[in-house]
Amino acid sequence: MATIAIVFLAWDTPRLLKLPYLWIGLILGLFPVMLWYMAQWLHYGQEFLGTNLLNQSLQRIWTDVEQNSGAPWYYVLEVLKYSVPWLLFLPLGGQLAWKNSNLSWAKLAIVWGTVYLAAISLMATKLPWYGLPLYPALALIGGAELAILWQQGKQVGVKPLPPTPYSRAWIGLFAMLAIAGWLGMVYFGWFSRPRQLDLTLILAFAGLTMTIVALFIARQNAQFITLLIWGMYVSLMLLMLSNHWVWELAEAYPVKPVAAIVQQHTPIGQKVYTSYPYNRPSLNFYSDRQVIPIDQKTLRRVWQQEAHPYVLLDDYVFSTVQLKSKRTIDEADGWRLITKDKR
Repeated sequence: MATIAIVFLAWDTPRLLKLPYLWIGLILGLFPVMLWYMAQWLHYGQEFLGTNLLNQSLQRIWTDVEQNSGAPWYYVLEVLKYSVPWLLFLPLGGQLAWKNSNLSWAKLAIVWGTVYLAAISLMATKLPWYGLPLYPALALIGGAELAILWQQGKQVGVKPLPPTPYSRAWIGLFAMLAIAGWLGMVYFGWFSRPRQLDLTLILAFAGLTMTIVALFIARQNAQFITLLIWGMYVSLMLLMLSNHWVWELAEAYPVKPVAAIVQQHTPIGQKVYTSYPYNRPSLNFYSDRQVIPIDQKTLRRVWQQEAHPYVLLDDYVFSTVQLKSKRTIDEADGWRLITKDKR
C-alpha cells in the first residue's frame, strides 16, 4: 500500500514528496509498528524471524505456502465472482476513470487497482482474502459511474429519463440474478436437508432486490441505484447475522461442533494437535485454543515426549495410527479428541 501511495503522489502531486512533513509523518506512523516487531523479536527471538517474517510472510511471494497456488488470472476471476452485481458498472466506470485521468480520484483508482492487482497476481501463494484491498479501488470506479447515472436521471417534476437509455443487457443480467436468488430460496427452504432458514431468508431478500432493480432499469428509472444499495446492504447484514458469514467454516468439516469439544475438554491455553493437514483459523477462533496440524510421524514423537497431549484425529487416522494408551475424550462429526490414558 505504501508503494501505491508513493506512485499516486508522484503522478498526482509530486511536490508533496519533497515536503519534510510527509516523511516525518510516515516515520511517526511507522514507529508503533516497528516497536511491535521489536517486541515480538525480543520475546520469540529467531522463531519470530523465521516463522512469522520468512515462512509465513516473505516466503509467500515466491512459494505456494500450504499448496495455495493459482494462475496469474486467479484474482481476476475472484473479482468476477465477488463483485456482482456492481461488476456490471465497472466497464463504464473504468472508461470514465481513464477519460478523467487528469483528476485525482481517477489517478488514485487507476494506480490502486493496477499496482495492487499486479502485485498479488505475481505472488506464488494465492488466497481469496489477499484481494480484499482491491475492492475499495473498484468501488471508487463503479461509484463514479453510478453518481453520473444518478445525476442524469434525477430530474425534478418529470419522469427521470437519462440522456442515454440503460443497457438492455443490465435488465437481463439482473433478471438472471433474481432467478438465481428465488431458486436458491426454494432449494434451501424446501429441498435442502436440513432446511436452512437463514439462507432462505437471505436469498429471498436478494432475489426480491434484483427483481425490483430489473423492473426499475426497464422503466429507465434512476431510483434503481438507491434500491440496489439498500437491498444489498440488508442482504449482507442478514448474511453477517447468520452462521454462514465465514466461508472457511464449510471448507472441509463443520468447525463449531469440533471446536466445542476442544474447548470443553482441554485446559485454557492448551496446545492441541490435529491430523488435519492445514491450519483452520475458524477452529482456533471458536475453540479458543491453538490447534496445530502435524503429520503422523510428528504425532508419534509428540505422543511419546509429552506427558498429557491432546490430539484431534479424524476417524480414519484414529483407526490406523499406532499410539499407546490412547483414550477418547469426546467425538463430533467424524473427529475424536484423544489423550493418554493415565492408568
